[in-house]
Amino acid sequence: MRQLLWRSLALLSIALALAGVVLPVLPTVPFVLLAAWAAVKGWPALESWLLNHAHFGPAIRRWRDHGAVPRRAKWLASVMMTGSAVMLALTSLPLVAKIAVPAVMAAVAFWLWRRPEV
Repeated sequence: MRQLLWRSLALLSIALALAGVVLPVLPTVPFVLLAAWAAVKGWPALESWLLNHAHFGPAIRRWRDHGAVPRRAKWLASVMMTGSAVMLALTSLPLVAKIAVPAVMAAVAFWLWRRPEV
């Protein structure tokens, strides 16, 4: 049963990562990292496939080995969060949402920029 739960989390994470490829507001790499983490617990073949993937494998290994995020990814994430905050400000959502969501994004950006860039 436990293995089934880990595999389900890995598959859900892969599905969300795939959705993130086409949806600009949904990040891809964090869901791939989550899938790799869940795969370690219950699906070694998927973990191996992810680690050997030409595009995502290096990011997973960098994260596992050093907790590192490439500078380009930091810039892209920061620009996307800024754009999202601007779009959010132009909506008719309550003021609390217009303040709270950008505050969370600023905290994430602060954390992200403090990660190593190996």
